[in-house]
Amino acid sequence: MNTTLIIGLVAASLTTFAFLPQSIRAIKTKHTKDISLPMLIMIEIGVVVWIVYGSLISDIPLLAANSISFIFVTITLVLKLKYG
Repeated sequence: MNTTLIIGLVAASLTTFAFLPQSIRAIKTKHTKDISLPMLIMIEIGVVVWIVYGSLISDIPLLAANSISFIFVTITLVLKLKYG
């Protein structure tokens, strides 16, 4: 692996998994009142656009990170709509 790919994987991992604690907390507590719905929607749209972009340029770290982020954000968004 080259240095650039490693840096991309580290950055992708950190930004992707930064959202995980929020998702876990929302799943456990079913409390989403303090989470902004517009923020979740913007993140969801942004992640989808990053996935499209990553596909267009064939960037594996970008695709992997944003695909995982999409799952976390979608779970939180669904919980926000259900319990918010």
